[in-house]
Amino acid sequence: MKGPGKTRADLKRAYKETPRQAGIFQIRNTQTGKILLGSSTNLHGPLNKHRFMLSIGRHDNVALQNDWNQFGAEAFCFEILEIVKPSDDPTFNLDDELGLLEQIWIEKLQPMGECGYNQGPIRRD
Repeated sequence: MKGPGKTRADLKRAYKETPRQAGIFQIRNTQTGKILLGSSTNLHGPLNKHRFMLSIGRHDNVALQNDWNQFGAEAFCFEILEIVKPSDDPTFNLDDELGLLEQIWIEKLQPMGECGYNQGPIRRD
């Protein structure tokens, strides 16, 4: 007899009904302070993808992968920095708002060169 837990179908339905959040995220090396800044219209998807690719040694950012291999998973934090606040305004454009947030965070954190793993404009996942 099944307990009061949720079935797989219940969990799947709840996942599909959960609203997607757009925003800015970072992967931060706690040993060096370097970051990879990114953005997405579905924040949890890319964070999971980055974590998975790093864990299997197949991340496309070589510098990030090398540091992951050197310092280990425990040296990295996966953080959501800001979530786009949806608006009922008919002129609201999610891509434009996300692009504006990207520029603000790039200027604030400077995630290139010595400070980060970004190699150019931040990649939207």
